[in-house]
Amino acid sequence: MLKNILSISLVTFILLSGNKAHAQLEGLLQKAKDKAEKAVEKKVMNKDASHKSKNNRTDADFDFIPGDSLIFVENFSKYPKGATAASIKTNGAAIVMTADGEKGKWMLLRDKAIYKLTKPIRYPKRFTLEFDILASGDQINDISPLSFGFTLDNSVQDYTSNAGAYVELHYYDTNQVNVGNSNPKKYVNTTFDLTESLNRPIHVAIDVDAERMVVYLDKTKLVDTELFTPAAAKNFYITAPWDYKNGAQVMVSNIRIYGFSKNK
Repeated sequence: MLKNILSISLVTFILLSGNKAHAQLEGLLQKAKDKAEKAVEKKVMNKDASHKSKNNRTDADFDFIPGDSLIFVENFSKYPKGATAASIKTNGAAIVMTADGEKGKWMLLRDKAIYKLTKPIRYPKRFTLEFDILASGDQINDISPLSFGFTLDNSVQDYTSNAGAYVELHYYDTNQVNVGNSNPKKYVNTTFDLTESLNRPIHVAIDVDAERMVVYLDKTKLVDTELFTPAAAKNFYITAPWDYKNGAQVMVSNIRIYGFSKNK
């Protein structure tokens, strides 16, 4: 009888001990799992922070101030989808479109085409120019380089890339941006992560003050240098990519040009 009682007590003790040990083991495993998940979450957060900081977009560094005297504006809102924008001239087509997931109207940039304002503008000594670019596609290297800037004339007879004072976005190189002018001979090579701009608008802001031009993409300052001769004429242009692949395309909108009251 005593032997049976001892046996039952021993079994009970072992079971209780086993349950306690099992609970302790589960607790340790859960702690290890939580620790691993936190480590992965921290790694992802660090990766995201690193990714977001590639183009150095910070409000503190963004010192662009637009002009206060309107010279020209075009957001294509007055045109129905499929219409030709009368305010833009080109050797291709200036077709107004809508973009999935984006507000407003956009103008499609046809491959191998150059775009300029229909009516030339007499720019004051200092002015600002802004517009949005929307590049869409499966991958960034499906898009050839795109250029914008200021040429000496307002002709659209020929496709010209890197004309006058230019900024060239090398989409197929993912992050290369070239800025320059052959007169004066000034060339600047810089970087901007263009993969971040795929399938979302990026904002271009340009501040021209006499011979000097400052260029921003989103809130990143790309260049601040002299790109004009004193008497150089200025005609805004956008040169579309020479080629698109796999259905990629680029559109632009929200063109705004402002002068400054003190220049009146």
